[in-house]
Amino acid sequence: MSLVQKQAADGTVQLSTVRERHLKAPIVLAAVTVLLSLLVLLVPRTGTSTFRLGDSSQSFELPDVALPTASTIWVVIGILVVLVVAAFLRAWTYRTASLWLVLGFGILAIFAFLVWAGAGGLVPVTSLLFGAVSLSVPLVFGALGGVIGERAGVVNVAIEGQLLLGAFSAALLSSITGNPFVGLIGAMIGGVLVASVLAAFAIKYLVEQVIVGVVLNVLVTGLTGFLYGALLAPNEKALNTPVRFGRIEIPLLSDIPIIGPVLFNQTFIVYLMFITVAVVAWGLYRTRWGLRLRAVGEHPQAADTVGIKVNATRFWNVLLAGAIAGIGGAYFTLVSVPQFGKDMTAGLGFIALAAVIFGRWDPIRATLAALLFGFATNLQNLLSILKTPVPSEFMLMLPYVVTLIAVAGFAGQIRGPAASGKPYIKS
Repeated sequence: MSLVQKQAADGTVQLSTVRERHLKAPIVLAAVTVLLSLLVLLVPRTGTSTFRLGDSSQSFELPDVALPTASTIWVVIGILVVLVVAAFLRAWTYRTASLWLVLGFGILAIFAFLVWAGAGGLVPVTSLLFGAVSLSVPLVFGALGGVIGERAGVVNVAIEGQLLLGAFSAALLSSITGNPFVGLIGAMIGGVLVASVLAAFAIKYLVEQVIVGVVLNVLVTGLTGFLYGALLAPNEKALNTPVRFGRIEIPLLSDIPIIGPVLFNQTFIVYLMFITVAVVAWGLYRTRWGLRLRAVGEHPQAADTVGIKVNATRFWNVLLAGAIAGIGGAYFTLVSVPQFGKDMTAGLGFIALAAVIFGRWDPIRATLAALLFGFATNLQNLLSILKTPVPSEFMLMLPYVVTLIAVAGFAGQIRGPAASGKPYIKS
């Protein structure tokens, strides 16, 4: 519902509510259903799709599940049609599509696509989910940094630069000291350095925040590229061979079918990600820190009147956001890749920013959005292995297509923090 001003006969202005039908989400769901149906009709696949649910490293292994490809796909498409009708009915009665409806639709649509892609082949479910979580780690940390920054009133477009400098610092310090924890601290410092420049220009000097973020991304890209060529490449053995984190297997929990290896046989940074998401989500809504953070991002003048130092609160929280994003950069060189490479973040900072918007500036929702984008990235690798009749160019586009659909289709009408991107000048 929205408020509309109306002038009464006596000249007074009255506010009335106007109900709106939210049709964007149902239309997107219907479009996805139509595209999936066309894919099945134009490129029919027959045979059996086998899903491997177990892991040979576990003491208890589930058997493989074989499904008839064609009939399974059409049954799932029928369920998707029912969900689309339900979404339109909710819109017709002036209700938005519920999170569970959209989430269920997404899971079923992905399942139908996997059944189609896995015809005559094997889909390793555990490996697919494990890879999705691994690829999502930098996105989750970047998204959390974006959430904190925007909740404080500063648009953190510099996530890409924070990830990149974090990766560089982690590789350098871990190589010098032989300790991955020192590299992790260095990554946080790298993220804070980028965030401090953003905070200084955006908060103190009132420069347009988006422009500062873009310039910082370009600056960090050029700086790390120069240092890589001048410092790391000639001294690769001494300065670009970081000691990486190994996996830590949690007894009993890691033996849970499917999710055990995915969640409980991970590296230190992944476990730190779980803790960080929980702490930020709890702190944002349950602590005085979170209340003040949201106050300076929504109503800075009201926060100022009750004694909260608006600009100081924004400054320190932007630094905190940079430190968290820097941890995401450390994942590249301390877990994923054995050394730093030029432009190794490959634009993931902007996808993390999209996850912030898709997640409606909420830590849990932003994390789920980042996991979705990570899953899409890992799915393109699986499609290559299965040799599906999908053009390789489309598979490379898949994560970005999912990002566009998510932001344009489900996040187009949401409102961010009221004072996000607006500098505060104390009167």
